[in-house]
Amino acid sequence: MSAEKLELQNKLEDLAEMDDFGYDNEDEMEAYLRPTDLSELLKDGTKESHERAENTEFVKDFLKGRIKKDLFKLATVALYFTYSAMEEELDHNKNHSAIVPLYFPVELHRTEALTKDLEYYFGDDWKDQISCSEATKKYVERIHYIGKNSPELLVAHAYTRYMGDLSGGQLLKKIAQRVLRLPASGEGVFFYKFDNISNAVKFKQLYRARLNALDLDKEMKKKIVEEANKAFEFNMQVFHELQEIGAAMKDEVQDGKIPLHEGKGDIRKCPYFAAKLGSSGNSGCPYHVVLALLRQPSVQLVLAVCVALAAGAAAWYMM
Repeated sequence: MSAEKLELQNKLEDLAEMDDFGYDNEDEMEAYLRPTDLSELLKDGTKESHERAENTEFVKDFLKGRIKKDLFKLATVALYFTYSAMEEELDHNKNHSAIVPLYFPVELHRTEALTKDLEYYFGDDWKDQISCSEATKKYVERIHYIGKNSPELLVAHAYTRYMGDLSGGQLLKKIAQRVLRLPASGEGVFFYKFDNISNAVKFKQLYRARLNALDLDKEMKKKIVEEANKAFEFNMQVFHELQEIGAAMKDEVQDGKIPLHEGKGDIRKCPYFAAKLGSSGNSGCPYHVVLALLRQPSVQLVLAVCVALAAGAAAWYMM
């Protein structure tokens, strides 16, 4: 690492570790970022892939609270195989010059947390009950391949996964806990809990500072950005696979026997849904209540009788 890059890294790390990380420090941090920095290249170079991933049906349904528990369990299984592979290769390459600055096993590694989640969902014999799906298998094979042949590219997968987990992943955790009625103590979503990171914003700044200080040439940076886009593609393939599996599952009844919202538009804009986000009670959207009642056979019978009586009365009146 050159003296200039070392000085820059130390400066950025000092900024990231300040107790009061306010707007002034944010502005100062931005002043040190350059278009050729890897974090900037990754942000700009994966923007389109990021947006596509966020707009997959699986992610959109998740954000609307339409997630079945069995499907969430399968998503957790996919994460387990993915992170097991990635962290295995990070461990194998922890002394590589491109990995050393970004190697945070205590703070970031997720395999142990995912093991706890799988024990919660499947019991002690969880290993005998899970299997790696086809889409996840391709993702895992790619990670093992680059770990053995081009360890620098592991940077793309680590950055894409961990930075996402520390950002949008925290919203997914809250949605899963609410919709699936998971314990507030964290069972089932340990994956999203980073107990050894006290401030996610500061840690992400530190991680990006280390990323930008890596001694990589222009060509390798380009390859890392390309690999990050591949990582998004692999994730989208897993999302599409989960969406297809979910479509074949029966609708679940949640929140006091009220089915999940099936209305049009953005559910998060529904005032009843918004109120429900901040409440642990069983109050719900009238759409939910009406839909639940209409699905009851007894209610359908009563409605049919009423329609028949109304039709008979109308026919008598027209005579």
